[in-house]
Amino acid sequence: MTFQATTGPLGETVDPAAYRALMRHHASAVTIIATGRRGARAGLTATAVASLSDTPPTVLVAVNRTAGAHDLIAGGAGFSVNVLAAGQDDIARRFAGRSGLKGEARFVGLDWDELATGAPILPGAVASIDCRLVASHGFPTHTVFIGEVVAGRADALSEPLIYFRGGYRRIAQER
Repeated sequence: MTFQATTGPLGETVDPAAYRALMRHHASAVTIIATGRRGARAGLTATAVASLSDTPPTVLVAVNRTAGAHDLIAGGAGFSVNVLAAGQDDIARRFAGRSGLKGEARFVGLDWDELATGAPILPGAVASIDCRLVASHGFPTHTVFIGEVVAGRADALSEPLIYFRGGYRRIAQER
């Protein structure tokens, strides 16, 4: 499939629908970005997450400005990046808004921990990264938040949940 550039708000670009079709071929770890304190938490499913640097340890996350967690993070609340494990598809759907739940209701029925910042940490995740907001960059639809990693934990035995071609996948093991 080939797409040609058209003129958009930032100059020459492909059509947004064509871009989404292209990006469906980019496999990404599925994460839950979570923030807030018990009773006033918010979170979302995200694949726009990346390691930025190891000196100092930082990550970047892109959060839609309409997401419930956006303003909490922008206001300086600590946030976590929880890399989901294979089999946690239901949690990914819940935090993607497919269940109709919002805010604190998305956290009900799951045991959440806290590390240094107090941001929600999901037990059973492949990895959880606890971050302190150090910078942000606004874009028309999203904000890129830069978080300095202040704590974390990982499960070396679990496999990640992957998003690829519009669905949740698992990594196939070589035999």
